[in-house]
Amino acid sequence: MTATLMPSRSGQRAGRNGFAHVVHAEWTKFRTVRGWVTGMMAAALMMVLFALLAGASSNQKGSPPVPIGPGGGPVTDSFYFVHQPLAGNGSITVSVSALKSSISRGPGNLRPGTVPWAKAGLIIKKSTRQGSPYAAIMATGSHGVRMQDGYVNDTAGPPGTVSAESPRWLRLDRSGDTITGYASTDGTKWTKVGSTQVSGLGSTAQVGPFVASPPAVGGGGTAGSVSTATFGDLHTQGGWAGGNWTGSQVGATSPSFAGYPENASGSFTGSDARFTVTGAGDIAPAVRDSLPTGGHLQDLLAGMFAALIVVIVVGALFITEEYRNKMIHLTLAASPRRSRVLVAKAIVLWAVTFVAGLAGAALATPLGKRLAEDNGVYIFPVSSSTELRVALGTAALLATASVLALSVGAVFRHSAGAVTTVIVATALPYILIAIPFMPASMSKGVATVTPGAAFAVQQTLVPYDQVASNYTPYYGYYPLAPWAGFAVLAGYAVTSLAVAAVLLDRRDA
Repeated sequence: MTATLMPSRSGQRAGRNGFAHVVHAEWTKFRTVRGWVTGMMAAALMMVLFALLAGASSNQKGSPPVPIGPGGGPVTDSFYFVHQPLAGNGSITVSVSALKSSISRGPGNLRPGTVPWAKAGLIIKKSTRQGSPYAAIMATGSHGVRMQDGYVNDTAGPPGTVSAESPRWLRLDRSGDTITGYASTDGTKWTKVGSTQVSGLGSTAQVGPFVASPPAVGGGGTAGSVSTATFGDLHTQGGWAGGNWTGSQVGATSPSFAGYPENASGSFTGSDARFTVTGAGDIAPAVRDSLPTGGHLQDLLAGMFAALIVVIVVGALFITEEYRNKMIHLTLAASPRRSRVLVAKAIVLWAVTFVAGLAGAALATPLGKRLAEDNGVYIFPVSSSTELRVALGTAALLATASVLALSVGAVFRHSAGAVTTVIVATALPYILIAIPFMPASMSKGVATVTPGAAFAVQQTLVPYDQVASNYTPYYGYYPLAPWAGFAVLAGYAVTSLAVAAVLLDRRDA
């Protein structure tokens, strides 16, 4: 290792100029060691190469397109719909006296079960096209009556499940773009559940009973489900065309993509005021495991794992090499206030690593995204501010991990132990989080209390209370907010740096 030291200036005042000199000296050391500079460049390059590989190796061409909702986000829009056109204003009322679900226990094996977010009710929708605007009032498997619209909005109504002994009456009213939902236990006394403005319905909309049955989540996985509801007492008012009711499967025609278990499909029987309707799928915002071709920015930044190993090694060597070559004596002689040396090293290392990490993330994201989308993989959209946060957060994560390695290196005074310790503390949680069959409680624990919590800074996905899913770090859902997760790693780094500074002052070099 080659470094430039100026012990003759060690008598400078210990003010800003003196510390600036120490920082400059540490920067000179870093940039004159080719291996360290090359390592940082390699870390940035790895992120770009991994993103290109991830984008190029994914091929989902020919898969059904991802539905896009009115807000521009991906949605799940698959259900069985019994409908008639409503021209202008009007209302529709129906009772739900049964909602029974079956869950797939294997190929061709459907058994009765509870699907908490199974839905049976009334919906007004611009058309049967996926992603078109809608509003709905519904009874659910375990969450009582709900009114939902825009795929992301959910309003709770009266609690309780439906049965022949305890039916639920539902009503939807349309007045222009204003849709109002009501619920009743007897069809006479009504409770207003909610009212919403639904833009884009047009002068004529499709309205009627529907049934949806999202996958059942449990045991770390999902299983297909199908639900059947009994509707009665159906009557309408307003600008209805009249005639026969039409049954339509909204969504993909392929049963598997429409959400149906094997050997199950949507249907309706009955006429006039009474129907039995069977359906599957869901009407909701899309989550990670609901899309067969879905990915997100964190997938494109998988090269960060390799980059993390590199910056940890460089961070540890930045201090341990001076111990190995006995140059630490010259360094400390040039700056008798030893803690300043350690802080200066941390500043230089953090800044260099941050720049390398930011360059890698800034290049990897758009290049990998372009390749993935060209290969038919849908990437969950994010705002420009979120994309900037992910890039800055990734760079800050790498930089802080390198400082943690520097601090542990100062404590151990040899590279092997320092590198192993920091890799176990930071990279091992990354590996554990990436194991799909890891128990959710353990995965969330790792992503909460270990330095691996910092990976939350890359999350871009949003969990929804009205969508049952595997909201675990494996799917990109972290228990801590992005910067809160990063703060956990920063806390480890700052604490380690403080311990290293105390030890450096108290013991011989």
